[in-house]
Amino acid sequence: MLSRQIASKLRGYETPFYLYDTALLRQTLESVVYESKKYGYKVHYAIKANYDDHLLAIIREYGLGIDCASGNELRKAVEAGFDPKGIVYAGVGKRDKELKYAIEQNILAINCESIQELELVDAFSAEMGKVTDIALRINPDIDPKTNHCIDTGQADSKFGISYEEVLEHAAEIRAFKNINIIGLHLHIGSQIRELHVFENMCNKVNVIVENLEKLGCKFRFVDVGGGLGVNYDVPENEPIPNFASLFSIVHNHLRIGDREVHFEFGRSIVAECGELITTVLFNKTTATGRKLVIVDASMTELVRPAMYGSYHNIENITAREEEAPSEKYTVVGTACESTDVFDENVSLRKTRRGDLLTIKSAGAYGMSMASRYNLHDLPGAVYSDEL
Repeated sequence: MLSRQIASKLRGYETPFYLYDTALLRQTLESVVYESKKYGYKVHYAIKANYDDHLLAIIREYGLGIDCASGNELRKAVEAGFDPKGIVYAGVGKRDKELKYAIEQNILAINCESIQELELVDAFSAEMGKVTDIALRINPDIDPKTNHCIDTGQADSKFGISYEEVLEHAAEIRAFKNINIIGLHLHIGSQIRELHVFENMCNKVNVIVENLEKLGCKFRFVDVGGGLGVNYDVPENEPIPNFASLFSIVHNHLRIGDREVHFEFGRSIVAECGELITTVLFNKTTATGRKLVIVDASMTELVRPAMYGSYHNIENITAREEEAPSEKYTVVGTACESTDVFDENVSLRKTRRGDLLTIKSAGAYGMSMASRYNLHDLPGAVYSDEL
């Protein structure tokens, strides 16, 4: 990873901070654009993964649309210069003011996730003298084979309208006067590494599209979400996710005629370009003999390990090279919570006060989920193209 190569330069920055490898981000964007163009697929960036201004400016250069999950994310995308006609807005609980703002912006589609939301968008659009483009977000009831905290497409999930409910209310949905259904949206989860799951998704989508067509529903695109996972275990082995295989699977299994196919990628675009750099504050050994490394980062900078039990590869980037990685440590943060643990059993070179550690693959759902718990300062950012 980049931090290992420029460790001496990083000594001059106050930790903790996020280090972003913008060259790797560009390589990732070049890959997803190149592979998607083979099939004419449309790609949106899920801005919830990371809304850093510097990264968004780079992403915009590559012509990606934006997938939003809140009114403020939508506003951020608009103000960052993304074309509203490339923006989709999902989310199970959109506030009235957020829906009205989305209607005013004439975005590509509001992805509606309940019958009540459809009714509300129709009513607001009528009040505003508009006809609003929307997509139906349907829950496909598929097990994505991922962490249960980030699966979104099983039957009991809060996300989307159940397929059965859409069929039951098909006539009512077609009768709305101030909404125009232009798309179908499905998303089954995040950090999916078993790509055969996407085959199951395509097969389910084929049936859904066919049956909705029979009921008279018309739409021009199908948004199959994202969810492509990254290699958190050994990120150096796979710095750019396998977009080619995913697109090939979808091409070979999705049967929806000449409709556009849209994707929404967040983690797979920005996760590997980001590292959280932190300084060792103290070493101590517990009464049970466990060796603790206490760093100045915590769950306030990177909450995923505490929230999901997620793994991030950690490396001491300033330890002397001749020292073998023979010491086992538990790396913990400064927050006043017992769950503020980055790794309970990590092998590091002999680690001392003042060493710099990198917590890898932290570009997605790192800074965007940071908090000021314990009145911690929010972490800064360092970009490779500004070093």
